[in-house]
Amino acid sequence: MRLIILGPPGAGKGTQAARIADRLGIPAISTGDIFRANIKEQTELGRRVQGILASGGYVPDEVTNEIVADRLTWDDAADGFLLDGYPRTAGQVDALDAMLAQHGHALDAVLELEVDEEAIVERLLKRAETEGRADDTEEVIRERQAIYRKETAPLAEHYGLVGLLVKVDGMGAVDAVTDRVIAALPQHG
Repeated sequence: MRLIILGPPGAGKGTQAARIADRLGIPAISTGDIFRANIKEQTELGRRVQGILASGGYVPDEVTNEIVADRLTWDDAADGFLLDGYPRTAGQVDALDAMLAQHGHALDAVLELEVDEEAIVERLLKRAETEGRADDTEEVIRERQAIYRKETAPLAEHYGLVGLLVKVDGMGAVDAVTDRVIAALPQHG
């Protein structure tokens, strides 16, 4: 299966992406993880994006599209993948569609974890306290939630219009959410 997972910061996207990908035998591909690994290894890409990310900016679409296009050519992604953190813009949606079409593929589904914003804010504040994340204040968390809604709403709407959006209740125990996602997939696979 070729999947995308959407959800606001703190919704458990990373956790669910890894679990779903493991169950389906496909790689979970996180653009954030790719950026962080390249920065750590001081690759050419890492040096290009380090300053952008450090200043709070977004990596330009052309750079992000380039790394995703490369990652999708790896052998482990030949039969499917789950993208986490990509696409984030309409331009990236178009680029992904073109990448897949070039190889005769298309997306099977776009998963959207629906969560209660107040519960997420509480969860992230607790995580900030236990992990010592001083920059994760309530104001910052709520701003990230607002940015996510503003940027992702058009993507979710687009995928809904083309019949790929699968909304899943993202609240509750991790296993229960994973089971709900897997149960929702066959109708789109």
